[in-house]
Amino acid sequence: MNKTQTVLPTGILAGVVATLLVMGAGTQSSFAAVLYAASALPIFIAGLGWGNRAAITGIVTSGILGAVLISPIFAVTMAIFTLIPAGWLSHLANLARPASELGGPDNLLAWYPISDILLHLCGLVTIAVIALGVAIGYGPELVGQIVDVLGSALQTQEPGLSLTAADIGHLKGTMLLTLPMVQGGIWVILLFAAFYFAVRIVSRSGRALRPREDMPSALRMNRHAIYIFLAGIVMTFLGGVPAMVGATICGTFGAGFLMSGFAAIHFRSQGKDWRLPVLVLAYLSSMLVIPAFAILAFGLTDTRRTIALTPAKGGTDQNTTNPDN
Repeated sequence: MNKTQTVLPTGILAGVVATLLVMGAGTQSSFAAVLYAASALPIFIAGLGWGNRAAITGIVTSGILGAVLISPIFAVTMAIFTLIPAGWLSHLANLARPASELGGPDNLLAWYPISDILLHLCGLVTIAVIALGVAIGYGPELVGQIVDVLGSALQTQEPGLSLTAADIGHLKGTMLLTLPMVQGGIWVILLFAAFYFAVRIVSRSGRALRPREDMPSALRMNRHAIYIFLAGIVMTFLGGVPAMVGATICGTFGAGFLMSGFAAIHFRSQGKDWRLPVLVLAYLSSMLVIPAFAILAFGLTDTRRTIALTPAKGGTDQNTTNPDN
């Protein structure tokens, strides 16, 4: 009864905090991306600890506040990029079904796999980035304007630097695909980080509906994500809009495989004497392109669905849902 009575206030508080974090992102340009992604944290906490009603209340509250204090466009953008993904992922994380339906014991519950949650996250961010691109008219013309401004600024700082028309054209073509790829990848990583910290916070508070899992062993990509990733690579060679969509897919799903690769390294180095230096080297070298691709490839080679099992509590109102639905 106490938990039910706190759902509405918790959701409202989560919505207020989320809105303040997004507004703070607009004033702190150095940490704008981090603050913007952190706005998903209160929604995650509300959803993981108090259920769907708290998460929905938080999303609606934040949307109303954003529309009133800033603008309706601000509220919609915030909802698409952070609030709705956070609410949906927290909903998926709370889904469970009898383990007997998967061939397991009758007295256990099987929880929605982390790999599938990550798959949904990559898909949601892909849609959000594409929607943003459509809204701002992203394309060769916009990228050309950005490159021209950057080129002028660079030549002002370095008068001796000369860029040929061929160099500028190559730069424009590269940035046209690089920008959505990088934006999508970073956003997947930041939102999953918010999900991870929310799980830890809620688990420590004793409010968690879902058991806390060992991320090094559980964090893998669904094998079906490989086909989507490969489709994105093929689309980048088609040119035009398909190439930009393909670059976005490569960025979002590539980030998922990159995190999976890091998780696999963590898992396989457990208990080893060389664990610390290898992890430090892996994280530092991932700032370079080739090592990052190596870790991504490591994630591609280890795709699986790890399902957490917990004892079914008799007499509770635990909702069970088929994860495959």
